[in-house]
Amino acid sequence: MPLNRRTFLESSVAVGAGAALTAGVAAPAEAHERRPKPAKRHSFTVMGTTDLHGNVFNWDYFTDKEFDDKAHNDVGLAKISTLVDQVRAAKGRRNTLLIDAGDTIQGTQLSYYYAKVDPITKAGGPVHPMAQAMNAIGYDAAALGNHEFNYGIPVLRKFEEQCDFPLLGANALDAKTLRPAFPPYSMHRMRTPHGRDVKVAILGLTNPGIAIWDKANVSGKMVFPGLEEQAAKWVPKLRSMGADVVVVSAHSGSSGTSSYGDQLPHIENAAGLVAEQVPGIDAILVGHAHTEIPEYRVKNKETGKDVVLSEPLKWGQRLTLFDFDLVWEKGRWVVEKVGAQVLNSNTVAEDPEITGLLADEHTKVVVYVNQVIGTSTVAMTTADAPWKDEPIIDLINVVQAETVKAALAGGAYAGLPVLSQASCFSRTARIPAGRITIKDAAGLYPFENTMEARLMTGAQLKEYLEYSARYYVQTPAGAPVDTAKLTNADGIPDYNYDAVSGLTYEIDIAKAAGSRIVNLSFEGKPLDPAAKFVLAVNNYRASGGGAFPHIANAPQLWANSDEIRNTIIQWVTAKGTVDPGQFASVDWKLTRGGVPVF
Repeated sequence: MPLNRRTFLESSVAVGAGAALTAGVAAPAEAHERRPKPAKRHSFTVMGTTDLHGNVFNWDYFTDKEFDDKAHNDVGLAKISTLVDQVRAAKGRRNTLLIDAGDTIQGTQLSYYYAKVDPITKAGGPVHPMAQAMNAIGYDAAALGNHEFNYGIPVLRKFEEQCDFPLLGANALDAKTLRPAFPPYSMHRMRTPHGRDVKVAILGLTNPGIAIWDKANVSGKMVFPGLEEQAAKWVPKLRSMGADVVVVSAHSGSSGTSSYGDQLPHIENAAGLVAEQVPGIDAILVGHAHTEIPEYRVKNKETGKDVVLSEPLKWGQRLTLFDFDLVWEKGRWVVEKVGAQVLNSNTVAEDPEITGLLADEHTKVVVYVNQVIGTSTVAMTTADAPWKDEPIIDLINVVQAETVKAALAGGAYAGLPVLSQASCFSRTARIPAGRITIKDAAGLYPFENTMEARLMTGAQLKEYLEYSARYYVQTPAGAPVDTAKLTNADGIPDYNYDAVSGLTYEIDIAKAAGSRIVNLSFEGKPLDPAAKFVLAVNNYRASGGGAFPHIANAPQLWANSDEIRNTIIQWVTAKGTVDPGQFASVDWKLTRGGVPVF
């Protein structure tokens, strides 16, 4: 019977009468005990990937075979899809979300092909393979990475249009209006058996370094303020909108450091600072740094609560799981516990739905990268390039130097000597003896960097080389040299060690960093500190990447919008034959007290 005012009063009278009749009669003890109702609880899982970099298949297009590394990791969204299916089966599809932390559409020849060779932007063009795969897997949201801007805003906008999920960037603002140029957040409802849904907010943050790394594509169009600033603005808004749980997807590492020095007043790897400084965040999916962090807890200074961070390894090698336990308190859901872990994609097979979906695209790219563009008189590899001046790195430098000389010909700077910088981006790159294919040439330069020419003095170049030489671990004279422990001092990656061609010099690894460059000369004479040189340099370095001294503020004499690897491919095609005897030379070497290390 429905309970209205009349029936309520009648039942109250009846209860009262019954109580009077039994007055003085002892009731059983159980009648006085009211057992508390068990608290309402709910659990769900947020899965996360990051830095997929165009990897769908467990395939290396630069070697044209299945991907493998020393740890026998696997890569690709096809593997991730299998893991996601397993988690959804275990947790329940409605109890999971799947998000990404950026750097999606750059990195493999698959992603390059559909940005440049058969671009998604052309009329009636294809759907990007990453959009197809992520749509099929069922992503709920993805943050913007800095490499999303490498191909220009039109390609990014077309990719955004092709995705069935939002691309988030709360700190990617329109340069004129200072309003978000992309959705800042997405809100998701998780149904529970206890009435009210759980509202989960995903806040997307991208990297401020975009402003310098992709200056040519974003200058005057977008600005990228700091992550902490924008998180502090948006998290309270999300809470006021009823978010029970706030997860940040941040394309920013957790170390609190920057690779671009003081070029911007914002921190590159700020995820840890966001956790520490901005109250109201429950978990952060970390990206950008290409490191594996299963679970990392940061205490928020204001609330004293732990914020859980996790970064899955790049290219689809790992899948992060954030497991949330909630309890119903005072009319709302409250996060009781958060934990994180990563799953390894090498434990599962590729999802045949994803590999089948993109089989044609994969085949097209394999055919493309195997096109023969020339021949080489000898085999060249990067195996020893991190500690020796190798012909394969000289190949990059001669292409860059010749390209810049041709660009400056007939101009005011045509008479200046042209030097060139290059890094060993991959220790497994090789040019075979005999036929050279696109994949061989492209393997030397896996990044979409473009080329610039900057004006430098002899004194500035000396400091530049000293800074680069920090890459080596100080090794006293007479001590054994183990190449496995010689490089990457203080975590400096291979791509932040530059060899400069056109000068000759020694790096004395027995000396402290900052005083290692000896016998620095140009054309057989000690380098004149006041002399002027043109340095052919990639746009990452020229814009402050790696924080090398002087280069970011050096006058720009020329810039090119074509990728350096394309320039290498065009150079090899034009030459027909690559003969290191015509360009290779030993310009630098490691020494200790004047004695060569190798």
